[in-house]
Amino acid sequence: MRPDGDDPEPDEYGLPRVDVVVPDDARELERDMLAYRREERRRRRRQKVRRLTRPLTRFGIAVPLITAALLFALIGGALMTAFGPKPAPRPPTAKLAPRPSASSGKVGGLLPDGTVDVISGGRTASGDRTPAPLRDLRPGVIGIVPPGYECEGVIAELAGRTQDNVMNFWLVADPRPAGGEKGTSLKELKACADTAHYGRPILLEDREGVLAEAYAPAPGSAEGGITVVFVQPDGVVAEVVHAPRAGPELTEKVRALRSG
Repeated sequence: MRPDGDDPEPDEYGLPRVDVVVPDDARELERDMLAYRREERRRRRRQKVRRLTRPLTRFGIAVPLITAALLFALIGGALMTAFGPKPAPRPPTAKLAPRPSASSGKVGGLLPDGTVDVISGGRTASGDRTPAPLRDLRPGVIGIVPPGYECEGVIAELAGRTQDNVMNFWLVADPRPAGGEKGTSLKELKACADTAHYGRPILLEDREGVLAEAYAPAPGSAEGGITVVFVQPDGVVAEVVHAPRAGPELTEKVRALRSG
């Protein structure tokens, strides 16, 4: 604008005049050049980011969310496979021994003729119950937990050894009371099963106490501790051990069932 405040006269192209000040020293433009270069760098970075993210943002935010969900699912599945509980083994079936050397409920004979409830979920005491004949519990190991039993390392040992030898490990509570104590509850039985970090004990409910009556000592007797019944593939009870200890001897007893 002119000093008197009026608009400048247009130039020969009809455009208004613009006052442009050209400094005598070009170094005075250095600050403006630095600001210009910074803005150009920012613009190039934005363009690069848009090129990289264009395939993901073409369909909105749905694709990134789906991609993240799949990634988490894959990682979770890999961790569960590596560190999760191993599935229960499926031991080979065999026919029951037609002429065992002893009567039912004795060593050398078949398991008693009765029925127990298999609790679904393996370690879940509140799961569904499926009736099963006792003589279908083969081959494998049956642990009878007495009242007031403090879970020992032998349960974890048996769970691991039966898993290694592709057999089942069943845990059942002795429902008979001992003195002033009630029989072992399913909650206490589940606590014992949870001590096994390798292998999966299968919980049984024997309301009539058939297994305890046949193989376990009377509650409160001197022979305290868990009673372990070793059952061969043909249903014959190979051995009954009261209060066993974890170690090579117990491992060998489990391994011997495969050839029984």
